[in-house]
Amino acid sequence: MPHRANPFAGVICPLIPLLLLFSSNGWTLPTQSFAVNAAIVNGCVVSGTNTGVYGTLDFGSLPAIGTYSANASLVQNATITLACTPGTALSMSINGGSHYASGSRNLQRTGGTNRVAYSLYSNAGLTTAIPVNQSVALSYSNANNIILPVYGHLQVTGVNTAGSYTDTLTVTLSW
Repeated sequence: MPHRANPFAGVICPLIPLLLLFSSNGWTLPTQSFAVNAAIVNGCVVSGTNTGVYGTLDFGSLPAIGTYSANASLVQNATITLACTPGTALSMSINGGSHYASGSRNLQRTGGTNRVAYSLYSNAGLTTAIPVNQSVALSYSNANNIILPVYGHLQVTGVNTAGSYTDTLTVTLSW
């Protein structure tokens, strides 16, 4: 079988020096750069199960007769975690509760109207009160597990009707 010449050989071969000439003089594909950015903003998240119940402030069982005081600290629900971006300025406010009256937060006897007033504080020494619906700045050392500093104090005087006394508070976090 006779060998046939490539019909394009006569066209391509003379173009090779031109292609090399143009490629060395900047005849390349155009390129441009573009920026990639992200902004991470401060924020906080409450996660876990049963996030609607943050914890319990339990004064325990108290005698019905006498004059005494009781203190308690908020025990955070073990299934809840509060975390913030490190360095986030965090604050909380706590409402007056379900039985707020006469300028006081109150526990109210279940099925009755008897009340026992109590106060909230942001330190264990009970020197920094948490006013109703007022912002209180919080400090924390572990941004991945923030514990709200809530301490309670109640003063009981006289004779009180026996029963279970409760209140429900709402805490609002701001950052």
